[in-house]
Amino acid sequence: MNQDRHQIYRTTAIGCLAEILVTEVEYLVPAIEILHEEVDRIDRAASRFRSDSEISHAQRSGGRPVKVSRCLFNAVTVALRIAELTEGAVDPTVGHAMNALGYGRDFAEIADGVVGTLPQAMPVPGWRSIELNETNRTLRVPSGTLVDLGATAKALTADHIACRVFETCGCGVLVSLGGDISTAGEPPPGGFLVGMADVSGAADPLETVAIKSGGLATSGIASRQWKLGHHDVHHIVDPKTGLPPEPVWRTVTVAAATCVDANAATTGSMVKGTHAVEWLSSLRLPARLVATDGHIVRIAGWPYDDSVMPEPLVVRQ
Repeated sequence: MNQDRHQIYRTTAIGCLAEILVTEVEYLVPAIEILHEEVDRIDRAASRFRSDSEISHAQRSGGRPVKVSRCLFNAVTVALRIAELTEGAVDPTVGHAMNALGYGRDFAEIADGVVGTLPQAMPVPGWRSIELNETNRTLRVPSGTLVDLGATAKALTADHIACRVFETCGCGVLVSLGGDISTAGEPPPGGFLVGMADVSGAADPLETVAIKSGGLATSGIASRQWKLGHHDVHHIVDPKTGLPPEPVWRTVTVAAATCVDANAATTGSMVKGTHAVEWLSSLRLPARLVATDGHIVRIAGWPYDDSVMPEPLVVRQ
């Protein structure tokens, strides 16, 4: 990024690298406080790795409705909205499928591989089986269903942090949670600069883009993959089979009005495979897709010239 290092804070949170950048250095400390408040709130509400989280409690309720916090209610609401918008490609009921692949604990504990064999293909329970009651603010998870909000909750938290920092401090801000990026306020001259890489956190980005507003997200198979017995698996699951989809794209990056929408589009594209280009084009979302053979597809206004700094992307509101 092109900003002074004193305007940037980096830490590890909710299992990923968390970064926050402000355009005015005097607001960095309150921005850091907001970041930690929000990631702690979503972790206590929605973590599938914590036995004391709200979502874990709801899943132990035997299929009965449970009163939940506004934080969890909103997170599940967003997850169900995204499931519908992606035609079920991004489904929050993939918890058991994730566990069957070995991803039932923090990724650091499975990165070196786990013992087991590839499970039989089987569709997940489906997002329509989850029930929310706005009046009573209750959540009902069918007995035997495990919810995984990983495809939406991190991006939603990035949006919340950026919004809160701007509303509290009035400065421009960029938040990145494991590469899920949200911005708010006035950007620096030339926009917020973001490096594109095939692996999250890579030291040498292959391409750089500038964004003025909204969100940017990348989904890929390079960062969170592991061995299940002799099989290569990764963290993106096709709800139709409960298994990782056949790899078509190495990474997909999308710019959208919010980080939630951007991340939904990238994850959905990884699942949709060869149909992703047509789908993203219909949504008119600027996107960069890198195929497994390295071929790059850019659509809907994504900058083509990698040799010079592109004009800032203006995302569709």
